[in-house]
Amino acid sequence: IQEESLYYEHKKHDGSYPIIGVNTFLNPKGMAQQEIELARSSEDEKQSQLTRLADFQTRNADQAPKWLALLKQTVIENGNVFAVLVEAVKYCSLGQITTALYDVGGQYRRSM
Repeated sequence: IQEESLYYEHKKHDGSYPIIGVNTFLNPKGMAQQEIELARSSEDEKQSQLTRLADFQTRNADQAPKWLALLKQTVIENGNVFAVLVEAVKYCSLGQITTALYDVGGQYRRSM
């Protein structure tokens, strides 16, 4: 085991066993930056999305509060949040879920 460990350490140090982030790095001068064109939505697309969000929230108005409360309680009890999220996203929007998580966990704000 000791010889095997020494063998891999030597290969890491001489670069013959590349491990990204350990002994293999990007060029410090960087690569040429490509210009990326941002895709902007039209006003019709924005309004369509807002309409679909409102419809989703209306359609799930009876179930969303239950799932948001369960999500908050699961976070407080240090439970399996992922399992609750998998179900909650069927009835709650990302904004609703984010607000619920902020309510129990607070929101990070960078100090200036």
